[in-house]
Amino acid sequence: MFRHTIRLGRILGIDIDLDLSWFLVFGLFTWILAVSYYPAELKSLSHAECWFMGAVTAILLFVSVLLHELGHSVVAKHFGIPVPRITLFIFGGVSQIATEPADANKEFWMAAAGPAVSFILAAIFWELRLILPGFPALLVLAKYMALLNLVLGVFNLIPGFPLDGGRVFRAIVWRSTRNFRRATAAATFVGRFFGFSLIFIGVWLALSGAVLNGLWTAFIGWFLENAAASQLQQQVLKDLLAGHRVSEMMSRDCSGVLGDLSLQELVETYVLGSGHRCFVVTKGGQTIGLITLSEITKVPRSSWPSTRIVDVMIPSEKLTLTPANAEAWPTIEKMEQNGISRTPIGDGRKIIGVLSRDDLINYLGVLRSLHA
Repeated sequence: MFRHTIRLGRILGIDIDLDLSWFLVFGLFTWILAVSYYPAELKSLSHAECWFMGAVTAILLFVSVLLHELGHSVVAKHFGIPVPRITLFIFGGVSQIATEPADANKEFWMAAAGPAVSFILAAIFWELRLILPGFPALLVLAKYMALLNLVLGVFNLIPGFPLDGGRVFRAIVWRSTRNFRRATAAATFVGRFFGFSLIFIGVWLALSGAVLNGLWTAFIGWFLENAAASQLQQQVLKDLLAGHRVSEMMSRDCSGVLGDLSLQELVETYVLGSGHRCFVVTKGGQTIGLITLSEITKVPRSSWPSTRIVDVMIPSEKLTLTPANAEAWPTIEKMEQNGISRTPIGDGRKIIGVLSRDDLINYLGVLRSLHA
């Protein structure tokens, strides 16, 4: 529930984030193109020009992936499904669609939109070669981008989670069986099968002498298998939490404290004395904020005696209260999307508790024990 991303901006009301892992694939991709592809295709280019073309190609790949994800997002928004964020990372991107589609048809068109955009981009880049014969570097770049977008579209149509083809496959199974859970399980199984297959192929290639290609293929397979397994685990958690409310799992030990207290007094009297981890901050009988261990530990211990609670608390105007009767799973999804580890729970405008990651883990442990 912690984000390691850089905010790039907003497109069509959607936040665009760049995961730090993207810089790894950007550097690797630029290096591969600069030392192998461009020197072989354009022998007249200097070493520096090859690196420049490699970087330009990597950036265009980034733009292509972004447009691919925007394809999913535009269709989702057309169906009235919010898309708060697109995150671009080491192996592509993820459109963080707020809710699951209500029916199989919406799922199908949302999933198919991304590969469709990639195929359109492949066609556009391929046609550009007709107007670029006098510009060898741009001609080679256009041909390579056409191939990349074609591969991106075809690869994403593999019928297994977490790829778009897995969602298309799930939509087809969902439509035929009218059972969303069974469709999800089937798509996840196929995704893990393809992941293990790529791992096997990668190991075979590496042992046959194609070490770099083999390792890269095995790494992609490992990534797919883990992503599919995570999707299955997510579905299990979703099933466990179905029908449960945040009021059942939140911490209710938010004592009231005065904002003028120092952090030293808060820790010694309330944290160590009572074991509480969150506190509603009051002044004149009115709630003015919330403070938890997270805010306390951000302050150096040597500054606790001179730092007041009001100086580091989360002010009331910045608090978004989650209703106590809210469903558990949508609340957890919202926390994940916003990159927060805890959210205050309220009854009207009154804070009655806090839901944290630890609360969720403890509650899931209880549910698993009961189901077992």
